[in-house]
Amino acid sequence: MHNPIDALLAEKGVLLADGATGTNLFAMGLESGEAPELWNETAPEKIEALHQGFIDAGADIILTNSFGGTRHRLKLHNAQDRVFELNRKAAEIACRVAAKAGSRVIVAGSVGPTGELLQPLGALTYEAAVEAFLEQIEGLKAGGAEVAWIETMSAPDEIRAAAEAAIRAGLPYTYTGSFDTAGRTMMGLAPKDIHAVADDLPEKPVAVGANCGVGAPDILAALLDMVEARPQATVVVKGNCGVPEFRGAEVHYSGTPELMADYVRLAVDGGARIIGGCCGTTFEHLAAMRRALDEHKKTQPPTIAEIEARVGPMRNKGAAQSGAASAPAGRRERRRGRG
Repeated sequence: MHNPIDALLAEKGVLLADGATGTNLFAMGLESGEAPELWNETAPEKIEALHQGFIDAGADIILTNSFGGTRHRLKLHNAQDRVFELNRKAAEIACRVAAKAGSRVIVAGSVGPTGELLQPLGALTYEAAVEAFLEQIEGLKAGGAEVAWIETMSAPDEIRAAAEAAIRAGLPYTYTGSFDTAGRTMMGLAPKDIHAVADDLPEKPVAVGANCGVGAPDILAALLDMVEARPQATVVVKGNCGVPEFRGAEVHYSGTPELMADYVRLAVDGGARIIGGCCGTTFEHLAAMRRALDEHKKTQPPTIAEIEARVGPMRNKGAAQSGAASAPAGRRERRRGRG
């Protein structure tokens, strides 16, 4: 399989992925409960504006508007019979915008969880999950997506099912977990163990890592564990823009452009090769991240104390992993207990 990520990494060293899809589409008028994927047909100009905003801010990788693009998610909107076409259109829109960029921009096909539990915890079989992801990824590939970007995952079996679907479709793939439950995913996967999920598959991921979660400090702690576990791996972090705060009926994220810029510096120092933003990350945030990435020179990995001093306290201090394992000898420390 052609690996566009490695090719661009060889040129640039560290890549900047885009920011939040939902946050920015809500700002454009998406209603709560409405499927963003339907806008690929009904409001393609807004999806184009989303991608253009991130490219203008400096993104090297943009994700298609297809996070909930499996039949299991689209059935909630009576669109389960339109999986292929909605995903194809998502990729076509992103490719159309990327083609006009003044520099190389990779189009990655966003693949989120099905929302179903796999057996034995739920009714979804592994093979049915593979088929659902394959249907989606084939649509993304037909529209021009270069990579299957499997994200916000919790269950190892679901990651494997999506990865197997990408392999069957003939696309290189990445995957990221959301370590939002005491430093692990909701289904108990630890950051240090994420690499092994696809070890016995015939094609290995081009990158693995973490996205979403509970804020910059925690995803940076997960980064240290992932990098220590496999120092040669290409590791992704795509963290939320601060933490969510309710203001009336609306959710706002606490992160400033300055905070997200410092998150980028810490992520580079911690060994990340692909860095982006998740929930709450706007074009303004991403532009600040681009400037920080361009100006920063990598130094030694930070300790947890340094991370907390610069980007705020961790939310999951009771996690089992050290969170600072990749710090040099003499600088290591354990996460403090829950306070």
